[in-house]
Amino acid sequence: MTDPNGRGASLFARRSWGETSRISGILRKETVGGALLLLGAVLALIWSNSPWAEGYQSLRDLRVGPATLHLDLSLATWAADGLLAIFFFVAGLELKREFVAGDLRDPRRAAVPVAAAVGGVVVPALLFVLVAAGAGDGAARGWAIPTATDIAFALAVLAVVGRFLPSALRTFLLTLAVVDDLLAIVIIAVFYTSDLAVGPLVGALVPLAVFGLLVQRRVRSWWLLLPLAVVTWVLVHESGVHATVAGVLLAFTVPVVRSAAAGGPDAGPGLAEHFEHRIRPLSAGVAVPVFAFLSAGVTVGGLAGLVTALTDRVALGIVIGLIIGKPVGIMAATWLVSRFTRADLDEGLNWLDVLGLALLGGIGFTVSLLIGELAYGPGSERDDHVKVAVLTGSLLSALLATVILRARTRVYRRVHEAETIDRDQDGVPDIYEPRHGQASGN
Repeated sequence: MTDPNGRGASLFARRSWGETSRISGILRKETVGGALLLLGAVLALIWSNSPWAEGYQSLRDLRVGPATLHLDLSLATWAADGLLAIFFFVAGLELKREFVAGDLRDPRRAAVPVAAAVGGVVVPALLFVLVAAGAGDGAARGWAIPTATDIAFALAVLAVVGRFLPSALRTFLLTLAVVDDLLAIVIIAVFYTSDLAVGPLVGALVPLAVFGLLVQRRVRSWWLLLPLAVVTWVLVHESGVHATVAGVLLAFTVPVVRSAAAGGPDAGPGLAEHFEHRIRPLSAGVAVPVFAFLSAGVTVGGLAGLVTALTDRVALGIVIGLIIGKPVGIMAATWLVSRFTRADLDEGLNWLDVLGLALLGGIGFTVSLLIGELAYGPGSERDDHVKVAVLTGSLLSALLATVILRARTRVYRRVHEAETIDRDQDGVPDIYEPRHGQASGN
């Protein structure tokens, strides 16, 4: 992040116009998904705290699927293991796209969001362990719950309160959340796999390899690819590794550019863009909201029940991890990168902007609820406390971020206006064109 003369480069500098346009499209889709996610969670909370709460629990526990394949699972499990595999497939596509053909193929650009994501995992995990220490046997198993950022939820809040946020900062939040998801799936695979069956896991490599071979040959036929993806998912599920890992593995086989020899975005889009365009609406509009609906329902029991849940040291550790640990970790890692690289914030930005985004990183919902179920068992009393804590911590993080980002709206508006002026009406804002020295995003 330094120029040839050794001076510090800009932190959160403007990206290329192509990358900015692509990210804007993703943000619009994820914003709609975030609204549906919130709706699903609210409906679940209302139903589970109504006189008809038993009906909600019966729906969650309804078992469907072939017993001969050990797939007679509850609807809640299908949502966590099956629907979230779609979510992680899309996240895997986005992650590969960023690092193979996006602006983050440059290690200097990648350093900031990657470091921020790592900091946003390490600090809340440490705070959780410190707070939850002494809460009883198995309490520490939930250390990863406050480490996750919910992409859809965070971007939905951003769309409401940070509409004029500079494009580079919006891209930073999206990339941070995607890397965060990768770290979460690694944590799930390594730390929340109890009984590993090597046979099915090795067997999953066969359909995975065939799927990879077909997509590398640009085969798009769903009747060929979908059965291979399903078989891969079933075998990973049987292995004891959480089935969502299959989604990431499948995504990593999909080519990002048309020609690997071309080695860059000039080669044209590969199948990753095609799949992402087709599957992201399914992920954001169906998979994640349905998971939220089937997972967020918890009987609070009024104010007394809320107090009881939040006085559990595990729940307290989650809330502290989300509203303090996540922003501290993200801010500290970003500041350290800027110090080591001698990079300054881009013109017009200050560290309050980064703090606002870091607080949005504390909105942990989808993956946090999933890890809570893996750590303490779905339907357990402690899992109920986890749900209350995740909802509370996420809501507080969103409110704190709103206060800061709203206070910076006037500055954002000026930057936004500069980024949208297009005097020659060629479809590309003037500030991104070569004569302005921004065409490359440097």
